[in-house]
Amino acid sequence: MTATISTRVLVAGSEAASTAARILLSGGLVGFPTETVYGLGADATQADAVARLYAAKGRPRFNPLISHVPDAPSARALGRFDAAADTLAAAFWPGPLTLVVEKAPGCPVSDLATAGLETLALRVPDHPVAHAILVACGRPVVAPSANRSGHVSPTTAAHVVGDLAGRIDLVVDGGAAPVGVESTIVACLGGTPRLLRPGGIPREALERVLGTAIDVEVPGATAGSGVVPETAPIAPGMLSSHYAPRATIRLRAARVAPGEALLAFGPSLPEGAEAAAKVLNLSARGDLAEAAAALFAHLRALDATGAAVIAVAPIPRHGLGAAIADRLARAAAPRG
Repeated sequence: MTATISTRVLVAGSEAASTAARILLSGGLVGFPTETVYGLGADATQADAVARLYAAKGRPRFNPLISHVPDAPSARALGRFDAAADTLAAAFWPGPLTLVVEKAPGCPVSDLATAGLETLALRVPDHPVAHAILVACGRPVVAPSANRSGHVSPTTAAHVVGDLAGRIDLVVDGGAAPVGVESTIVACLGGTPRLLRPGGIPREALERVLGTAIDVEVPGATAGSGVVPETAPIAPGMLSSHYAPRATIRLRAARVAPGEALLAFGPSLPEGAEAAAKVLNLSARGDLAEAAAALFAHLRALDATGAAVIAVAPIPRHGLGAAIADRLARAAAPRG
């Protein structure tokens, strides 16, 4: 159990960025916006700070963390980039892409942050508030989603306060996160790049830039399937049960039972929607980008109704739909 501390909230600006940097350098924890979701930042080079972050989130120690830096040269100082990593970084940084690469010699990121691995997850966020904080800090900052581990990811400062007030030092309020799902994670460790987690950049876009297909690492894959089986996590967000509300999640629901909450998508609602405890539509017009941005906030709101079950309407699995489906599948996975 972490000790209760006073959590400040500052509106984004130069004062907030400098305050955040001072707190991070002193070993404190800061919630701040990125273009994907709000991150919980700690100085990646300070093992004690990373340990505080794990404790605040209740995060499993074997799940590694992404180190955030302000630009690509800062990332290359920490990791070894192969040709694929160079290509992807040039195309998608800054942006919602995390690259898993080999650590560079003398990399200062703590072993606790990498879960003892010889690989490192790196990202250059595309958000002015995150960029200002990273520049002011001058060190890599690990920043998993700013929520208790396994809870729904936060897309506003209020979500961060609701989950972590009394556990962290500061929340910088920069408005709603525009993308709404976490970064796409790709391992570039020689050979064919591997998609480890769908996210804000669709697989199709990665393959267009690389000019070749990439492997996909998922649980339960079989030999010869072209899909790499999941073992111990080498990147964040790869646990089978993750992003979990209190309610049971029922996927691809064609019908809603009385008293269930409904997470809808598109202009047509499933049968029985009129008897739902509450209905929220990710995108009434069927826009996957709008749906991604609304996903976690809608899950939180439906969970807050106290409904025992959240029925989720079918959602297309192309483009950003793959990332949405991934988050919902993890939310629906058995817990315990």
